Amino acid sequence: MKRFAIGLAVILLATAAAYADDPAKTMDTSLGKVWTDQNGMTLYTFDKDSKGATASACTGKCIAAWPPFVAAADAKPEGDWTLVDVTDKDGTAKKMWAYDGLPLYMFVKDKKPGDVNGDMVGGVWHAAKASE
Repeated sequence: MKRFAIGLAVILLATAAAYADDPAKTMDTSLGKVWTDQNGMTLYTFDKDSKGATASACTGKCIAAWPPFVAAADAKPEGDWTLVDVTDKDGTAKKMWAYDGLPLYMFVKDKKPGDVNGDMVGGVWHAAKASE
């Protein structure tokens, strides 16, 4: 019986790992439901990124204002969530999250969860809207 219980526990843990949480969550904002990081900070897309790109188009000074939604070193793509190469403002190569093929960024002028100050900046930044 003890072996059975241990075996069942191992199967349950493996199943839970297979169904890991999305790297982001959704939040209702003044713009509707948007994707946010785990702290509730709005995520944005950039028109200069092409869907399915393997690297971010936001570099240099752009990254200082629009930090990438960096993935953990051991992150794995799953479903609509993929990984894109980015060079962070400190010059370090990292992976960032992309949703539906578009890299995701945060905006330095968003100060609290649910802020959407980056939407439509320069006509090229957009809050990443989550499907209802």
